[in-house]
Amino acid sequence: MSTSLLGYAGKKVIVTGGGGAGMGAAAVSILAGLGAEVHVLDFKEPPVPVASHQSVDLKDPQAMTRAIDSIGYGIDALFNCVGVPGNRTSDLDTFIINFAGVRHLTQEVVKRMNDGGAIATIASNAGENWERAKDAYAELVAAETFNEATEWFAAHQELLTPGKATSAYRVSKEAANAWSILAAPALGVRRIRQNAVMPGFTETPMGAEFREVLGDGYFEKYPTPLQRYLKPEEPAKALIFLNSGLASGITGVSLMVDGGAAAVEKSAKPAAETAA
Repeated sequence: MSTSLLGYAGKKVIVTGGGGAGMGAAAVSILAGLGAEVHVLDFKEPPVPVASHQSVDLKDPQAMTRAIDSIGYGIDALFNCVGVPGNRTSDLDTFIINFAGVRHLTQEVVKRMNDGGAIATIASNAGENWERAKDAYAELVAAETFNEATEWFAAHQELLTPGKATSAYRVSKEAANAWSILAAPALGVRRIRQNAVMPGFTETPMGAEFREVLGDGYFEKYPTPLQRYLKPEEPAKALIFLNSGLASGITGVSLMVDGGAAAVEKSAKPAAETAA
């Protein structure tokens, strides 16, 4: 397939979480190879030479604004790949980094984005069932500011699972899915598309943290119909597809990229439970 169909040559793109060795880093390598002008926001160094690299704290709205200001206008695509698993920060910081900060940064990018641009965010299959609390997440999406999002989290502690280390991670990823879908139509006025991907377990440094937190028992039961876990470049390729010219008619979608794990789980459930 010709890379021209993807349409990244000469395009100005931002990748948050594009350093280190995870999905964001995989996306940076691919985008650079496709001829994009890549700007990376991450504490870690990107895997290949890029147009710019900044360390930005997603808990600091002013720092995010300054970082996007320095990149300037004419942005064509944003890849939100930053995230934390929930075991190394407080519940609030997990939510802020994975959702409130990501959304605030996206809002700053949209102000400087070309009409017809695209946004793709890494959510998680852990956030697949956000519609079980759809009204609460719709309230969060409507509360547009960084501070309002943190206030929402404080007011909705009932969504957390007491005693579970990854509970705030799940809520943050449910929020990312809800926002990617519910907020997408309004961006259509400028022909900006917004989508997300829901990766399953992936062999990344953060995946290793999940192994430690969740334990061997969880992974003994984790479905792997492809007989393996995902590689970082596989969710990254899905992000690159969603922000590309090949996906020009796709917006408001959260795409499952989990090697078939959800399909196994759904096939094992009674029909009534699957439809709920």
